[in-house]
Amino acid sequence: MGRLGFSTTESARLLPLSVLGVLLALSVVLAEQEGENLSGLSNNPDKAIFAVRENSTTCLMVEFAVKFLVPYDVLALNGIDLITEQASFTLPRNAEIEGKCGSTESEIHISWKNNAYTLRIYFSKEFRDKGIEVWKISRVQFVYDTSETSHFINAYNPGKHTASTHRLSALVTPAGHSYLCTAQQTLTLISSDHQKGVTVSMYDIQIQPFDIASDFMFSEPYKCITDQRERLEETLPLVLGLILALIIVITLTVYHFHLKLTASQPQLPRDRSMYKNM
Repeated sequence: MGRLGFSTTESARLLPLSVLGVLLALSVVLAEQEGENLSGLSNNPDKAIFAVRENSTTCLMVEFAVKFLVPYDVLALNGIDLITEQASFTLPRNAEIEGKCGSTESEIHISWKNNAYTLRIYFSKEFRDKGIEVWKISRVQFVYDTSETSHFINAYNPGKHTASTHRLSALVTPAGHSYLCTAQQTLTLISSDHQKGVTVSMYDIQIQPFDIASDFMFSEPYKCITDQRERLEETLPLVLGLILALIIVITLTVYHFHLKLTASQPQLPRDRSMYKNM
């Protein structure tokens, strides 16, 4: 059996490949991404703050409160029929965070209760009319375990289920901005548990999955339409009240000057017959 060997030419060819492999491995190490829970910085007990960092720089930040409404089956008292109950709970502040950042796609995974619950939010960038670049939430997925008894009481046939959105385009925001919204934003996810509808409601939101200029700092906010409308509804009565008050002041002023002008003019007698008899 002959010996297996490499020529000098073959070794020269293999050397760039080995160097390339080392460089790829180093790039993976250097591009290490980690999740951080910053919820302790919020004074709101219902609000959580999570960040994904790449090379010690923030590349994705989420600040919000989230409420879940999950239907599940329980066995009726007759032991035959099934009835649907609703589990209602919020996203805890002590959740564990994972995520990925990219130039056009990013995602964050939020898990708690030993992975009994996992909320995954996927973001993407796209160009719209007139070449305007925006980012949006392109998909939301929620994994939950009905055998976790703190929220699911006496669940029938307990186990893990996955609820997902379909063709989602939510929280559309101009690129380079964060999304800011106090009002509640509600998404409906379809569950693998007999196509039940799972409701995910987010409020007190500020999110930015791309183009974060300063570490742990959101960029200029883009306010949601609902907040803009509510602010207009709050300020409109005040504006109308000021206009009405101004009209009243102008009317009273004109009337006052009219009285002054009338009082300064000489008063002629109405009956002039007395002058004729003289």
